[in-house]
Amino acid sequence: MVKTIVSDDILHRLTQILEQRKNADPETSYVANLYAKGLDKILKKVGEEATETIIAAKGGDSHQLIYETADLWFHSLVLLINQGLTAEDVLNELDRRFGLSGLEEKANRKN
Repeated sequence: MVKTIVSDDILHRLTQILEQRKNADPETSYVANLYAKGLDKILKKVGEEATETIIAAKGGDSHQLIYETADLWFHSLVLLINQGLTAEDVLNELDRRFGLSGLEEKANRKN
């Protein structure tokens, strides 16, 4: 039997930990180290993880794709927290878009 994790619970717990890491010692915490190195380092990690996710998808290994996507989501959350945002902000935006066609949503964007 596969254990299913409620997504909002894991996002909430992860957000709490990422917030706590802002005050952690960069010598003992990977996330605190990313925060200490600043936005450019965090952006670099998000880019690296996006590339690794693309490579995993092209490779056709579903387990590797899940692994790399988890890394991408994790580092994206680090970026959001660093910018004073949360996963909830993104989920609210997705909820706002729910029921809109992709074409309609794109047409409504401000350039």
